[in-house]
Amino acid sequence: MNMLPDKTVERLSQYRRNLLICMNRGKSHIFSHEIANIHHITPVQVRRDIMLIGYTGTLRKGYSVQELVALIGDILDKQDGQKVAIIGAGNLGEAIIKYFHNRRDKLRIVAAFDNDPTKINQSFDGITIYPVSELKRIVQEKNITIGIVSVSVSAAEEIAEALVEAGIQGILNYTPRPMNVPEHVFLEEYDMITSLEKVAYFAKNLNPTR
Repeated sequence: MNMLPDKTVERLSQYRRNLLICMNRGKSHIFSHEIANIHHITPVQVRRDIMLIGYTGTLRKGYSVQELVALIGDILDKQDGQKVAIIGAGNLGEAIIKYFHNRRDKLRIVAAFDNDPTKINQSFDGITIYPVSELKRIVQEKNITIGIVSVSVSAAEEIAEALVEAGIQGILNYTPRPMNVPEHVFLEEYDMITSLEKVAYFAKNLNPTR
C-alpha cells in the first residue's frame, strides 16, 4: 500500500477508537453515515478513507466493526510494536505517561528523560527517568523509534538534534518552537495556542451575539 495522507491516518486512528467503543457495546456492523455522525464529517469522506485501505462493506449491513478494527490495526501498527520516549518529565510529560499507560499495546512508553537532578533515576508510573545526556545510549539500547518532546522552548532545538542523532524515526513536538528535522524523520507538531485560537474563532463566529 502507498503512504496514506496524514489526515487520513488521523481519521483512521479516530475511527478505530470509536469502533472499539461500538464493539464493546455489542455492535457488529456499522454504516458510513453512522461513523460520519460520530466524527462530524461526511459519509463520503468516511467511504473514501475506508476505500483507501482496501476495505468494502455491504449495502445491507455496512462495515463489519471487528474486521475494520483489525484492518486499521494492521495498517497503523507495527507488528512487533514501537517504543516511545518522553523528553521532558515535567507536569506535561508525566501527564502523557499516565494517559498512555496500557492504552495501546503496540505503542509503549519505555523511557523518560529530564535534566532535573531531583527526577533523574526516579520512576514515574513504572517509567525510569534518565538524564538527557544518556538519551542516545538509551534510545539505541532500548530500540526506541519515537520521541515525544515536552521540554522548554529554549531546549527544543537541541533536543530535536539529539533525537535525530540517536536514530529516532518520529517526533511528536509539544513545544511552541517549530523544529527542523531531516526528511527521513516524521515530525508532528502540536501547537496548543493555534488550537485554542481556532476554537475561539469558531466560538466567536458561531455565537456572534454572545
